[in-house]
Amino acid sequence: QLQLVESGGGLVQPGGSLRLSCAASGFTLDYYTIGWFRQAPGKEREEVSCISSSGGSTNYADFVKGRFTISRDNAKNTVYLQMNSLKPEDTAVYYCAASRPQVFRLCVPRDEVDHWGQGTQVTVSS
Repeated sequence: QLQLVESGGGLVQPGGSLRLSCAASGFTLDYYTIGWFRQAPGKEREEVSCISSSGGSTNYADFVKGRFTISRDNAKNTVYLQMNSLKPEDTAVYYCAASRPQVFRLCVPRDEVDHWGQGTQVTVSS
């Protein structure tokens, strides 16, 4: 059974940090482009960051540039999202997504994702 499992979410104060993990089971992530998305209550799911299958290319949404870092360890079949300088507006459920690489773009849109994780809640509040 193909599965992506996120972990590392929680409650953190503004300015704090969290590291999310996305672990795969039932398949290897080596071939896949991995994206992190988030969805806040009442809002659409939005792309946060993505990383190529090799890890050599990354992309970030403007609202997280300079604060978040995506990385992957294919030997551990895991992708990470290091989140620093967190703001209340970062509060959302964060999802990882695995997609077959596309030729003309790095990040795969949410409606073309092949596999989704179940999500992990991140709450930034004092």
